[in-house]
Amino acid sequence: MKNTWNISRRHFLRGAGVALSLPWLQSVLPRTAWADTAVARPPVRFGCLFFPNGVWQPDWIPEKAGGEFTLPSSLEPLANVKDKLVVISNLDKKHSHDGDGHYAKTANFLTGLHVEKTTGKNISTGGISLDQLMAQQTGRFTPLPSLELGIDPVISGIDSNVGYTRLYGSSISWQTANRPVAKEINPRLVYERLFGIRQSGRQQSGTSATYDDRQQLLDLAMDDARGLRKKLGRDDQFKLDEYLDSVRAVERQIEFFHQPDPREWTSSVPETAFTAPAPGIPGDYQLHVKLMLELMVLAFWSDSTRVSTFMFANDVSGRNFSFVDGVKGAHHELSHHEDKAEKIEQYKRINRWHSQQFAHMLEKMRGIQEGQGNLLEHSMILMGCGMSDGNRHDPNNLPILVGGGGNGTLKTGQHIACDKGTPLCNLYLSMLQQMGSPADSFGDSTGPLAGLT
Repeated sequence: MKNTWNISRRHFLRGAGVALSLPWLQSVLPRTAWADTAVARPPVRFGCLFFPNGVWQPDWIPEKAGGEFTLPSSLEPLANVKDKLVVISNLDKKHSHDGDGHYAKTANFLTGLHVEKTTGKNISTGGISLDQLMAQQTGRFTPLPSLELGIDPVISGIDSNVGYTRLYGSSISWQTANRPVAKEINPRLVYERLFGIRQSGRQQSGTSATYDDRQQLLDLAMDDARGLRKKLGRDDQFKLDEYLDSVRAVERQIEFFHQPDPREWTSSVPETAFTAPAPGIPGDYQLHVKLMLELMVLAFWSDSTRVSTFMFANDVSGRNFSFVDGVKGAHHELSHHEDKAEKIEQYKRINRWHSQQFAHMLEKMRGIQEGQGNLLEHSMILMGCGMSDGNRHDPNNLPILVGGGGNGTLKTGQHIACDKGTPLCNLYLSMLQQMGSPADSFGDSTGPLAGLT
């Protein structure tokens, strides 16, 4: 197709109060951009998936370093994307060694700095988090500078057992050292935020937007979509159709949400720690996680944002994992395995479940064509936890995975066995630089992570 017309990259599909961002399409680039590799190449996206309570390390860390490693049982679900995976061992957060079991290791997961012990006043995680610093660099290019997602609501009470505010266990994204970024746990509200639905002044907080629930969002923009489709090349027509089908699929799933079963929570968590979810939040935990990760993929695919984080659960979570075969109990309780074989086996199965969710997300991204590659190749998706073994609460030898190619800059398909005590922030500095930042330090970094790029 000859590109004889001009259309802005920030074009939206519009209609009756909605604005759907377009995915990355070759046809929408101005003729002058075709010869400019930097413009014609899709941008790098950064995602972070945080899970609590550590891992059973013998079943997580590969025995061999380099490219000839074998995935341990907990990581076997990632076999199909092993070539785009980096397993990293021996990373450390030295500023968490003098803190409590959980809070001083979660709040600074993306800052790497000291967490101030407090019951609620003078909170501090030492500095801005990695994702928010990236958002300062890339936010001017996208409708949303960043997108923070989660499953559990923010808890601000006091954990009297350790003298820390529970807020520290609810947040990994920090705009400043003392200002957490609110995460969204309602998939419908995330959907409406991504696709620019105008809110009505008459509606109450947490309810639907101006469009009629019986008329799905995508219907309101289909006239614009049909008009745009005629102007696209054949490949981009296929990509647009695939994108709209994915938006429709998520939209339909949201309509089937139901309230959670209170039996899903164990008695080991104080009743005051959790409240009933607002309307629109699914009661099925696995469905909730699946939808939030699909929304993160849509956010990257549409270039609505290039930076996003997701928390599988707040730390010290009492989530019951009996939905996993062979597991009978709560994640936090089982992470305190006391070296008992029956607890360790269930703990490993929960670790494997988290790897499965990561694998599903990476495989979905790999199937989305973008330019000459795919969305996974143009992304860096971090998954990890702020402690190693949940029984010991150690902040060293952290379980860290990176999926994606970083636009061809990451050396994937390998296990990097770092020197013991290597700062986690060395990885963060490398990733920050791959996002285009000129930074030469971050947190307690001593330099970029050797062997990653």
